[in-house]
Amino acid sequence: MMGHSHAVSGALVFSAAAPFLPSLVIGRPLQPGEVLVGALLSAGAAVLPDLDHHDGTVANLFGPITRLVCRTVARLSGGHRHATHSLVFVALAGAGCRAGVARWERGFTDGLTFALLLLAVQALRSHPSGHRAPVRATAVGLAAIGTASVHTWLPGTGTWLPYALVLGTLAHVLGDCLTRRGAPLLWPYGRRFEIVLIDRTGNRFETRILVPLMTAGAFVLAWTAAFAPTALTG
Repeated sequence: MMGHSHAVSGALVFSAAAPFLPSLVIGRPLQPGEVLVGALLSAGAAVLPDLDHHDGTVANLFGPITRLVCRTVARLSGGHRHATHSLVFVALAGAGCRAGVARWERGFTDGLTFALLLLAVQALRSHPSGHRAPVRATAVGLAAIGTASVHTWLPGTGTWLPYALVLGTLAHVLGDCLTRRGAPLLWPYGRRFEIVLIDRTGNRFETRILVPLMTAGAFVLAWTAAFAPTALTG
């Protein structure tokens, strides 16, 4: 799946789970603003497993710098679609986020919020396209404004940020199970799990059917979960 598809799937999964899971996982329901911001943060998190891809959304953020980071991750993790595309990575991402919030509190929360919003802006194409400096500056500016807004109006973000990170990364890993080569969910056990619905990344089914449906679903579910949750919970 493409980075855009993964980001949309992250927002969709977070929005679909918002009326049900937060009370069980974090002990309270999410407020409307948290649902909407959480969908964006989960969209950004859904790009993270492709830290092992030399030409993915993360790699193209800041040119040679981020490409070098991704190539290094690929070497350490065994290549594309290996360790970072597993349930182990999902669990470590959530645990690491929780530990970071506990250790550095608002500083860590703000930093990770900025990074995830930047990835979401990039993957969801919420700014002019291209790789020129002004375009990158626009993406950074949007992420900075979003982070400042979250810091000011959603001070409890750290309590549910690990939850959003887990849902986003999990959406990516499961999404890749719908493509050829699948994903090694139980890494380091080598078996790949796949149910091939997308036989080629970026094909017509993905771009013209799946992504539009997921986008519409994410918008409807996020809005409903934020402002009319009883319509979903009964």
